[in-house]
This record gives sequence, structure tokens and C-alpha cells, in this order.
Amino acid sequence: MIAGGEIARQEFDSIAEADAWWEQYAAAVQVDNDLPDVFGTGPLAFGSFTFDPGHTAQRSVLIVPEWILGRRGQHTWLTTLSAGQSPTSSGTPSATDWLPPETRSIAPGQVAYSDGSMSGPAWESVVADAVRRIKAGDLAKVVLARDLIARTPDEIDYRWLVEQLAEAYQLCWTYHVDGLVGASPEMLVRRENGLVTSRVLAGTIQRTADEEADRALAAHLSRSHKDLGEHDYAVTSVADALAPLCSGMNVPDAPYVLELPNVFHLATDVAAAAKPHVSSLTLATALHPSAAVCGTPTDAARLLIREIEGLDRGRYSGPIGWVDAQGDGEWAIALRCGRIEGNTAQLYAGCGVVADSNPEAELAESMAKLVPMRDALEAE
Repeated sequence: MIAGGEIARQEFDSIAEADAWWEQYAAAVQVDNDLPDVFGTGPLAFGSFTFDPGHTAQRSVLIVPEWILGRRGQHTWLTTLSAGQSPTSSGTPSATDWLPPETRSIAPGQVAYSDGSMSGPAWESVVADAVRRIKAGDLAKVVLARDLIARTPDEIDYRWLVEQLAEAYQLCWTYHVDGLVGASPEMLVRRENGLVTSRVLAGTIQRTADEEADRALAAHLSRSHKDLGEHDYAVTSVADALAPLCSGMNVPDAPYVLELPNVFHLATDVAAAAKPHVSSLTLATALHPSAAVCGTPTDAARLLIREIEGLDRGRYSGPIGWVDAQGDGEWAIALRCGRIEGNTAQLYAGCGVVADSNPEAELAESMAKLVPMRDALEAE
């Protein structure tokens, strides 16, 4: 789906606030929709939420767009909305005057990089500090993030980044909402006609250019005590959070290896049935932050992040996606991303730190996770 314009824009301090606002807003909208059974039709709100509200200069946001062009399977539709009017959703898009003029996206040009909140060696020392605290029994896992600054001669065209990411990372969810662009491998939660799914990623190893070596790396990852332990923390946190809001949950006994162009991940797809009146935003409220982006126990990990990470994550590692008038929607975790502002992109990467973590290896993993955005910026 591609959307543009703004009929309404509201900022929030929590996902729960956004859920309540959207429920009231959507209830007042009269829908003329000739594809009512197609996931994603009708009026939508697109959103991006902060990782840690109250400890960031940014706020969460929901945007109700002026037009939405969507495609799912054999169906294509255009939804238009004007202030004070009802939306229309048609299977035969004809109101092309709603769409912006067609223009080609522009490559960013020469990219110059510089350290973000801290240098690589300084971040390694932060990881080492976290490992010491974990071994002392303060917590079991913490996810630490770092940033990298990219600058280009001219303003960065987010459409170029979206095109490059969508083409290179077809197993991911490519997104751009309010200046945050990325391709996330991790769906925090999808709710479609009451079916809830959540993809959990934790445990990562960098790929090489050699197919045989990669097979060996994937096998190593699937047996790694450190990575399997990290993954188990993340899966348990998701299952525990969904349990009060869902029934009939299915949690696979073991993860599979998700193959992306730059890394392998341990992945588990959790499925359940949402209880009545539980929206995708309600589910996102319960799930965020999961152990995959924060740590275990959650409160202890969040406090340690505030103390030692030295980075304002903003909306990095928060939910990003959309919700419809019935509460269905898709919310990915904002990973493999960058915040675009003029000719500057702040790129983010994070790593799960456990007792067996090695600071140098975690730095290397973070560099691998920066590859998608770097490649998109540097493509010609």
C-alpha cells in the first residue's frame, strides 16, 4: 500500500492512547467499500511509535492519509478521503487526480559516514559492561542499539530507499512512515479477521559470499547455545504477552533459520486467535517492547538501556505499520532502518546481549545489520 496527504495527524505518548483515538475516529467514518473482505481496504491510519516514551525527544504518531493505493493478490484499489467527507474504496482506481504526478526517484549520490552517539570501540565497552551485569545476575538479556550517521550532497529521496529495499529484501516488510525508512524482518503482530500472527527473531549470524560456508553458518546458528537461549527469551516474552488477549495459541517447539541477503536469523512464527474487541494496536501495546528489542526481564533491561546505551532511539525498534477501521492491521518492528532528515540519515542497529556475548562479535553483528540501509543509500 502507498498513501499520501494528511486528513488527520495525531501525536501520542503511548500506543494505548493511539488505539483509543483511532477507535473513536474510525467509528465516525462512513465507509463506501466495494471490497469489504479484502485486507487493507477502507480508511486506514499509518503509524510509527517510539521505543521508550518519555525517554526520547520524539513522539509517536498516527496519520490518516488523503489517499491510499493498495494491491493484494488479484485486487487493486484506491481509497480517497477528504476532510468532513466519507471515504470511497474502489476496485477500479480512476480518481488519478488524487495521486501525485509521476516522477523518478533520485539516487542520493556520494555518501559520507560518521560515528553517531559513540564510536565502535566505545560501544564495545558498553556491551562489555552489560555482559558483566548479566553475569552478576542483574538480568538475563539486554538489547543494545547503536547509530551511524550518513550524509549526502543533496536531500535524500525516501522513494529511492524504498525501491532499493523492497527489491533486495523481498522477505522483509519495507516501510516509510513519517521519515522513518527501512525493511524489517520482524512482524511484531498482524491481525487479520481475528487471526493473530507474530514473527519473533533473535539470534543472528552474518552471511558470507560463499554458499558452502553459509550452509555451515546456518547449521551452526541452529545449534548455538547462546543464540538458542537468546531466541527462547524472545519467544517466551511474546507468548506470555499474547496469552491474556488470545486463545488457541500455537508456538512451534523450535525455531527455523530465516535467510536474508546479509544475515541469518533464528525465527519463530507464533499464531493465535484474538479475543473479541482486541485490535491490532491493543496487541501491539501488550507486545511492545518484546525481549527481541529490549531484553529480559523487560523492566530491568529497559532501565539498563536508559543508563548505558547513550542513544535516543526515537522510533527505532518501535512498532510501525497500519490499522483499519475494524482494528485489523500489520505492525512490524522498526528495524534495519534510518531516520531521514534532509540530506542526513541516522541509521540504527541493535544486538541482543547475553552472558556469552563477545563485544567484538556484537559490533560485527551490528555492522551486518546496517548493510541494508547502507546498500540502499549507495546504490546507483
